[in-house]
Amino acid sequence: MFLVSGPDLVVESCKAGLCGTFPALNQRTTEGFDEWLCEIEERQGDGDAPYGVNLIVHGSNPRVEADLEVCIKHKVPLIITSLGAVPDLVKAVHSYGGLVFHDVIQRRHAEKAAEAGVDGIIAVAAGAGGHAGTFSPFALTSEIREFWDGALILSGSMSHGGHIAAAQMMGCDFAYFGSHFIAAKESMAPQGQKDMMIGASAKDVTYTNKVTGVGANFLTPSLEAAKLHDAPGEMSLNEEARAWKTIWSAGHGTGAVRDVRPTKDICQQLIAEYEAARSNFCG
Repeated sequence: MFLVSGPDLVVESCKAGLCGTFPALNQRTTEGFDEWLCEIEERQGDGDAPYGVNLIVHGSNPRVEADLEVCIKHKVPLIITSLGAVPDLVKAVHSYGGLVFHDVIQRRHAEKAAEAGVDGIIAVAAGAGGHAGTFSPFALTSEIREFWDGALILSGSMSHGGHIAAAQMMGCDFAYFGSHFIAAKESMAPQGQKDMMIGASAKDVTYTNKVTGVGANFLTPSLEAAKLHDAPGEMSLNEEARAWKTIWSAGHGTGAVRDVRPTKDICQQLIAEYEAARSNFCG
C-alpha cells in the first residue's frame, strides 16, 4: 500500500503466517529501499511466511531498474508488478527463483501478463483500494480463468477471512488484502488517516481518475479536504506521491475497520474466520 506499508507491517504479517508486501517507492530512495530489505531479512524467522515487493513498471517511475537490481541482489521471494508487464523483468526474477504476480483490472491486461510469463495474476476487481478496476470479481475471475490456469489472486473489498474461502470457491488460489491493514498499529499511515478509516464505510469511498489520471478509490472526506474531489489532470510520480500524503486511498471493505489493532491480531482473526468458513462449506 503506497505510503502505508513498511518493514514493521510486512514483518508482523509474515510472522503471523500471511505474506506481507510493500511498494518499493514507500522508501523514498533506492538506497533506503535496500536498507529496508536488509531490515526485513534480519527480522524474519525460519518459519515466517515469505515477503514481497511491489514494483511500478511504468515510464513515470525512474527508479524501476535500480529497484529491480536491489530486488535481485536480495532475491526477493515475490515481486508484484503493476502498470505494465515486462518479460525481461520476469526473466530477471525467475533467474534467482523468485515469483512474479501482476495486477490487472481487465482480461486484456491479464492476457498480456500471461504472455510476459508471470507466475500469478492478481484480479483487481471493483471495490479495491487505490488503483482499481470496475468489474465484478465474478466476471473478472471467470474471464481470466478461461485462458489462465496459473495462480490467480482476488483483490477488491476483502475484509473477512470468509472472503478468502469465497475467493477459492470462485476458482482463485489466494486473496489480496490492503485496506484492512491501513489502521493496523504497525501501519505507516498517519493517525488522521487511521481515524478516517475507522469512521468510514463503503459509502465514503469515491472512484475517480481525476487525482492521478488512473481510476482509483479514495476516501471521499480526504478528497473534499484537499479540494481535489473534481480536480482534473494526470500527475507525474513526484506529484502523485505528494497527493497521496493527504488524499487517502481505501477500498469498499473499509467498513470492517473499527479500531487500531496490532497486525498480528488482524492476521490471526482472518485466519480463524477463513478456517471457520471452510469448515462450514465442507460440513
